[in-house]
Amino acid sequence: MRRLLAILVLLSLTLSCAHAVQPDEVLKDPALEQRARAISSGLRCLVCQNQSIDDSNAPLARDLRVLVRERLVAGDSDAAVTDFVVQRYGDFVLLKPPFNAHTVLLWSAPFLILLAGALFAWSRARRLAPAPPAAALTQEERRRIDALLADEAGAGQGRS
Repeated sequence: MRRLLAILVLLSLTLSCAHAVQPDEVLKDPALEQRARAISSGLRCLVCQNQSIDDSNAPLARDLRVLVRERLVAGDSDAAVTDFVVQRYGDFVLLKPPFNAHTVLLWSAPFLILLAGALFAWSRARRLAPAPPAAALTQEERRRIDALLADEAGAGQGRS
């Protein structure tokens, strides 16, 4: 049973690491192919959204991989290829989008959510905190209370 579990774990690891690049997409020049893989691993599949186009089997990811390779063969630099894809699809296509005016909410959202959670927890803790203990009564206050209670007890007995 352990052997079967170990085989399944190893198989799942190898499948998750497999690239979706098809043999007909691979460039003959190993240096260009290496550059294409580096660029593709930083571009998001617009269909899968949590995978790079290098890892995705979606048709759009394949089209983007082919586009990247075409631009590299045409002589574009890595930055020029990335800029070309970003111009077409926006910063969302980058797995690591830059920090700019368009992505400020994307980058600040985790901190804002954390801050809101901390403020909520703080306000709940303040609301649920026990009240401070009341100060002890002075002798004069104690005598007045005893007198009021005695008067009330006497008045209650006289009525019955």
